[in-house]
Amino acid sequence: MIGYASNTGTKRNLEALRKAGWRIMLTPDNPTPREALPYAIDNGAWKAFQQNQPFDAEAFSSLVEKHGGAADFVVIPDIVAGGNKSLRFSLEWLPKLRHLRKVLLPVQDGMDMGAVAEVIRQWPGCGIFLGGSTEWKLQNIYTCGIMAVALKCYYHVGRVNTVRRIRRCWQAGADSFDGTSATKYCCTLPKLESARQQPSIPGLFVPIKYLRFSG
Repeated sequence: MIGYASNTGTKRNLEALRKAGWRIMLTPDNPTPREALPYAIDNGAWKAFQQNQPFDAEAFSSLVEKHGGAADFVVIPDIVAGGNKSLRFSLEWLPKLRHLRKVLLPVQDGMDMGAVAEVIRQWPGCGIFLGGSTEWKLQNIYTCGIMAVALKCYYHVGRVNTVRRIRRCWQAGADSFDGTSATKYCCTLPKLESARQQPSIPGLFVPIKYLRFSG
């Protein structure tokens, strides 16, 4: 499971991330890649939501144009906690991003999971990005993990900043997660990295991706 941290220019924190094998998330407001650190691209909708600002489509498009080709994945623009309205908004963007090797569809509160599955079936290289409100995310982390296994697609969980949530991601079969804690407080990185490497007591849990489903 890959850990992504929010982008930073602090040399000490960047070096700690490199040594731990973590990667970074570029965003429209922090779009600069860092030396020897692979990256993915988030769309910036969460920060805009927090600041009660409109989504900056121009800044996102510019970031994708400059650095999207080398990104591990790009998160399709969405509406935080926007349900099926968010899905329709993401679908408007999907054709514009189809040239990228991997894009992730944000799953938000109240979204029709059947419709999500249909989009992923129709678009090769499209995976799942679990977003939404915190309560909804935790309630649906395993459901999305089962869906990802069934659809054989990539699965990423956003806003993961604690050992407990990293373990939940692992149990749910996530391929990766991201958070701000390792960037803001590099002293937390060893504990988070330990959870990423050894997420639970051996034999106690089996990650969803390793289970076999019939039917």
